[in-house]
Amino acid sequence: MKRAIVFDLDGTLIDSAGGIRVAVNKMLLELGQAPLDLATITGFIGHGLPMLVSRVITFSGLDPAQQDDLTARVIAHYNADPLAETTLYPAVESTLKQLKQNGFALGICTNKPIIATQDILAKTGLEPYFDVVLGGDSLRQRKPDPAPLIEAFKRLKSQGLYVGDSEVDAETAQRAGIDFALFTEGYRKTPINALPHHFAFSQYDALGDYIAKTM
Repeated sequence: MKRAIVFDLDGTLIDSAGGIRVAVNKMLLELGQAPLDLATITGFIGHGLPMLVSRVITFSGLDPAQQDDLTARVIAHYNADPLAETTLYPAVESTLKQLKQNGFALGICTNKPIIATQDILAKTGLEPYFDVVLGGDSLRQRKPDPAPLIEAFKRLKSQGLYVGDSEVDAETAQRAGIDFALFTEGYRKTPINALPHHFAFSQYDALGDYIAKTM
């Protein structure tokens, strides 16, 4: 029986776009640049923070040679207050609690840097629910390369379901050969029907019902 479930983080368990925007705009302010709105930042989320900063550099007309420095600045601002304008999606914690009580092994596979990931899990009270946590810098590869997701399930010593919200997550699951549940209220840009998935849901209670019936 499949008894492991791995989750993405940003746009799946937490709505963190506002906090990422705060960190990016602090960096832009240091350079005398105009701040970016939430919709723009949300559109840049998905492939990890270095890629997000690269997209900010291109959008704002900054020097690409500053990539490493600007990424470090954004990470520093973000790590200083990782819960800024960040909230859990409704019923996330109750769903995780129920899954653990039902014997599921749970993991995180995210492109967010591991330090920020661990800090957020600790400060939101979600840390005890997860047996394995992989960040975007935990391996040499990052999503949509399937290696991090495959490694997460390997460490959980079981197969099961991956839960995410985006094109990156759908591609990662497909390349890994893992069943995928799509949370529709995150940072997805593509129509639901255009993304490969086994189940789509907008409320976590529905995910709990799906898992109870299929796993």
